[in-house]
Amino acid sequence: MAPEGIAPSALAHFDPADLLDALTTGIVMLDAQLCPTYANVAAQDLLAFSLKKARGRPFADFLHDANGLSRILRRALETGEGIADRELAVRPVGAPRELRTLDVTITPLTGLTGTHLLLELADTTQRQRITRENDLLARLDGSRLMVRQLAHEIKNPLGGLRGAAQLLERELPAAALKEYTQVIIGEADRLTALVDSMAGPNRAPSKTELNVHEICEHVYHLVRAEAPAGVVIERDYDPSLPNAMLDRHQLIQALLNVARNALQAQGDLGRIVLRTRARSNVSIGSALHRLVASVQVEDAGPGVPPHLRSSIFYPLVTGRANGTGLGLAVAQDLVTRNGGIIEFESELGRTVFTLLLPLGEER
Repeated sequence: MAPEGIAPSALAHFDPADLLDALTTGIVMLDAQLCPTYANVAAQDLLAFSLKKARGRPFADFLHDANGLSRILRRALETGEGIADRELAVRPVGAPRELRTLDVTITPLTGLTGTHLLLELADTTQRQRITRENDLLARLDGSRLMVRQLAHEIKNPLGGLRGAAQLLERELPAAALKEYTQVIIGEADRLTALVDSMAGPNRAPSKTELNVHEICEHVYHLVRAEAPAGVVIERDYDPSLPNAMLDRHQLIQALLNVARNALQAQGDLGRIVLRTRARSNVSIGSALHRLVASVQVEDAGPGVPPHLRSSIFYPLVTGRANGTGLGLAVAQDLVTRNGGIIEFESELGRTVFTLLLPLGEER
């Protein structure tokens, strides 16, 4: 008997394959050897493989580091029990630079030809990214407030220290002794400048209509002048990017900080790429934007150490012995003030920092 409210022939004129291909959830059927016998369009797009080429080959062949998934599949096949795994990270062989996060549901099905596995693959990469960005923005707000309060408490005694050194200098009988008070004054000024850098700018962004490539070109010439002879700096621009309302000075400083960070990661030999692209329907925090500018700085350095990846945008976090830990923190602060955010992906030999900047009204 057909379910109540559904006519028996309601789906009769639809091809089942067309219905499965219309789903946004990936559907894959595996045989007893864990080889794909069917995959809908969403699954093939998600895992970057072709069903024609996949038949007869183990499903794990199409994923990097698929040992964890293979164990789950074999367990479902052996026990005949359904298994659900949440937030499983996979990297398709066909798109090795795209790390995907999936919710996977495995259902064993027994038929005339033996046991098969039905896989439902829900892409949660975007949801994970939004959650991660909201968490980062919330932490940055808290960090910004704490740093400004701390800066206020530090600058007051520094001002008193500097003033006392100036008064002492006037009372010293010998000019040679004034060298020591100058050291005190110089160090007080240096610490004040450091605290100001940590606190970030006090003013709101002064936005004007400009093209992102004006900022990129300005930073390109500055970094090229600083780069060692063995470091090649390339430009890969998307000329279709429209103008946007941005604070020119703040964005130059943010991009320059990111580019200098890449330059320092290179050493005396390497390659840096400044790249721009237009991206549509991108979420920045909780806001969905129709169009954003993606400004990337790619380097071929050793990558961001794993233990720093969750805190790299916080003040005083650095992986270099002589680093201040302020460059990326200030860059993130300046970009978020303009409604954007900085993301990064990193592996040995390739690190990409991406500035996402809104180009229009949010949806």
